[in-house]
Formats: sequence, C-alpha cells, structure tokens
Amino acid sequence: MAASMNPTDDGVFSGINVTPLVDIILVLLIVFMVTAKLIVSNTLPMDLPKAATGSEQQVVFVVSLGADGATKVDTKDVESDDSVLGLARTARTQHPDVRAVIHADGSVPHRRVVRVMDLLKQGGIGKIAFGVDPVAAEAAAAGN
Repeated sequence: MAASMNPTDDGVFSGINVTPLVDIILVLLIVFMVTAKLIVSNTLPMDLPKAATGSEQQVVFVVSLGADGATKVDTKDVESDDSVLGLARTARTQHPDVRAVIHADGSVPHRRVVRVMDLLKQGGIGKIAFGVDPVAAEAAAAGN
C-alpha cells in the first residue's frame, strides 16, 4: 500500500509500506527451510524392526574377544582378528541381512574392539551390537 500525500496532511505519511516486511519474512522462510533440510540429513539412520508373521530368522555373526587374546567367531577359534574379515564376507554373501554381535572381555583394549568393528564393516556387515551381561538395578546403582 502506498503512502498518500495530501497538502492538508502537513507532510506526514499516513500509510505503511509492507514490501520490506514481506521481503524479510520470505528470506526468513527460505533460511528456515534450508536449515531444516540440513538438520534432518544429519540424523542417525534407523533400522526399525518390521512386524509381520514372517518365518525368517535373524542371522547373527558373533565375535568373541577374550582377555588372553583369543578370538572366536560363532564359538569357533580363529587364528587372529584379521580372520574375521574373510568370515564376515562369507557370512554376508550367504545372508545379506546378517548382524554382528561383539562379545569383548572388559580388559580387551579399545583399539582391538575398534579394529574388529572396522573388519566387520569392510566385510559388509554394518549392523553391529555389543553383548553385555545384565546386572540388577540395585548393583548398577551401587557401582556408580
């Protein structure tokens, strides 16, 4: 809406120019849309369970890392951690939706666990979990 100037108005604008307000609101809208897309794309990928009466069983690839340096894959001793890569590739070709569970002793170095995780990922197994022993809630609270 344009301002009106009458000689009787003594030079005072009596209208509001809304064009700059609309421009600012449109720019803010675009900024919010762009940032919303960035926020959504940085979320963690979720593998939500599917519920149906299917007969497929979940295949689990279990890697056990002992405190003495022993490595087991599905309860079978293997030579070293590097053997996990070939076994993971084989399991992935046989079962495309295979998941891995790492059971590591509490005294196993962190770098060894990360190395096994990396070998599993190189073998094509991206769904990895850690096995734990459950403790009572009272014991967990006392340990803190």
